[in-house]
Amino acid sequence: MDGRPRRSVLYVPADNPRALHKARTLPADCLILDLEDAVAPSAKEAARRQVKEVLAEGGFDGREVILRVNGADTGWHATDLDLARRVRPDAVLLPKVNGPEDLHRLTAQIGDVPSALWAMIETPSAVLKVADIAACTEELPLRALVMGTNDLIRETGVSADRERMALIPWLMTCVAAARAAGIAIIDGVFNDIGNNEGFRAECRQGRMLGMDGKTLIHPSQIGEANAVFAPTEEEIREAEAVVTAFSRPENADRGVIRMNGRMVERLHLDMARRVLEKASAIRRQETEQDT
Repeated sequence: MDGRPRRSVLYVPADNPRALHKARTLPADCLILDLEDAVAPSAKEAARRQVKEVLAEGGFDGREVILRVNGADTGWHATDLDLARRVRPDAVLLPKVNGPEDLHRLTAQIGDVPSALWAMIETPSAVLKVADIAACTEELPLRALVMGTNDLIRETGVSADRERMALIPWLMTCVAAARAAGIAIIDGVFNDIGNNEGFRAECRQGRMLGMDGKTLIHPSQIGEANAVFAPTEEEIREAEAVVTAFSRPENADRGVIRMNGRMVERLHLDMARRVLEKASAIRRQETEQDT
């Protein structure tokens, strides 16, 4: 993984000039400028024009900018890719990915553009082929999988209960595929904007499942996502203690040491280092956003 924090990934409707400009001031780790679901057919052309203008102005420091294009089966896809070639976002997000061939086709179509690829996992076919999709990182600049849980629910007809019990096996399958490929994975959206308790619980569930962050549909969700998907002060202190313990000369060659009454292995040292690296990356990003 490239180490970039992706705790909060906010969808920004590309046909909303006010939202596009406000996004530059929000503490989100990532911004998905959405040309697809958030934009009506009659507004697609205006949305592309607004994206071009706002990215030319800049001011997104410390925020990863992703352009979600319309699907390859639509009449807008080619024009969206032409826009991507012009504005060069940090990444291009392809919806309705059903298999690795979709990402290879996109790469061939978009040409020599130094943008990473993100893939939406929102169809049954995508879940069944997610290991092959994630493995594209060996040949393509694929950096993240994005769970489209609303579409998965619609496509499969499963029950959408608060605990997401029907989705968990698929979410975990996708987490495993992302980890095997060394790329990020972002949880789906939470639709009930006013339900802060429910949103917090789903963020915590996503983190427990191994997600790197959560896609968001409203700026009010950014702070909670940033907090839940960041290491806590307690986790940072414990990670520092593990690193310090293994750095002592008497522990240099030990595979296992005793700390506070429990056995700590070198795998815990690796985990501790990742916690500290993530905390450091978050601090750097927040500093860049504030400058």
